[in-house]
Amino acid sequence: MERLISQGKITYVGSSNFPGWAIARANEKAIAKQQMGLISEQSIYNLIERSVELEVIPACREYGLGLIPWSPQAGGGEGLLSGPSQDSGGRRQSEGVSNAANERDFQLQQYYQFCAQLNESPSAIALAWLLHQPQVSASIMGPASLEQLVSVLHVPDISFSQESLDKLDEIFPPTGEAS
Repeated sequence: MERLISQGKITYVGSSNFPGWAIARANEKAIAKQQMGLISEQSIYNLIERSVELEVIPACREYGLGLIPWSPQAGGGEGLLSGPSQDSGGRRQSEGVSNAANERDFQLQQYYQFCAQLNESPSAIALAWLLHQPQVSASIMGPASLEQLVSVLHVPDISFSQESLDKLDEIFPPTGEAS
């Protein structure tokens, strides 16, 4: 890595989908060589998929990495956390996502109702929740239209009460950290 940095080919190095132990190993090797380690980790993380809370987030915190979640809406612009599907031909209709939605129907209905109580779209709440997580540096989004992008531009301004955060944890229980 240091050679690539000195050659100007890269500025920093991040990882993608590394488990916590691999983040630790990479950074310990860099520390031993007095070199720069990883600066970020890119992992799937959203209200539904919270397994990174077990080991990845603690490793990121320990080594000072920022977390850059992908799939913030659990399946793209028409993901499970973007709200009830309005489009009969979108990605939501694929068999795998549809079955996942059926299994989570009650949980998702609670989520959609909670978002309505907050007067926000499910997409906006999913993104705002991620940005509220201390280890998250940024989130990867892939709006399929200008309308989808415009609909979430206000997300950084959304703030949550502790009661709202507790309600989201009740709907989508956290995994907690490994002990």
